[in-house]
Amino acid sequence: MASSSCVSFAYDDLGLPVVANPSLSAPFAPSAPALPPVSTGTTIVAVSFKDGVVLGADTRTSAGSYVVNRAARKISRVHERICVCRSGSAADTQAVTQIVKLYIQQYAQELPKGEDPRVEAAATVFQSLCYEHKDVLTAGLIVAGYDKVKGGQIYAIPLGGALMPMRYTAGGSGSGYISAFMDANFKENMTQEEALTLVKNSVAHAISRDGSSGGMIRTVVITKEALLEDCVEGNQLPVDP
Repeated sequence: MASSSCVSFAYDDLGLPVVANPSLSAPFAPSAPALPPVSTGTTIVAVSFKDGVVLGADTRTSAGSYVVNRAARKISRVHERICVCRSGSAADTQAVTQIVKLYIQQYAQELPKGEDPRVEAAATVFQSLCYEHKDVLTAGLIVAGYDKVKGGQIYAIPLGGALMPMRYTAGGSGSGYISAFMDANFKENMTQEEALTLVKNSVAHAISRDGSSGGMIRTVVITKEALLEDCVEGNQLPVDP
């Protein structure tokens, strides 16, 4: 007689059933391939002007060819007048930013009353973390802000953990499409409006050419007086794709 394919049970000392079919106790192995890591494969830009700095970024977050979020925030506030633009692994850059934000908050409490952390100090902490863990982190950052010692400042931290002061810079997958455009249009001592226009046009050009960049354009203007955020919706981009 053919053997039965029914599941048989044994019972433990407490009288509870235990599956006796070993094939059912094998670890579960999903047949569908896992999605690639979530990436902010991205365009981030920072430009200095005579009174401060302007930062800009697109808003598309992707996992391979799948768009995870079309309205992500890639510019994170670290302190009152310090921000960071994030590209690379979304998880890595968010974790590093949270660590630095906590460190800077603690550092600010130790400063004399009326003193704020310097932009260079925040950039150095970012650089230290990225360099020490360069083998496991995928993070390209731009740290920018304003302090009363050096005014508006921009620091680029590419993969590997170098720290480079810049007057203007771009990062992420879309940066290769706009480097020449920024070289041709940047000038010293620009007005706030000129710098903001350059940032918006640069990100818009990258969005029209880079498949990993898209969505909207978020901008942040940092001066001695204020930190101002703005957003340009995808159907109102200054450059027509």
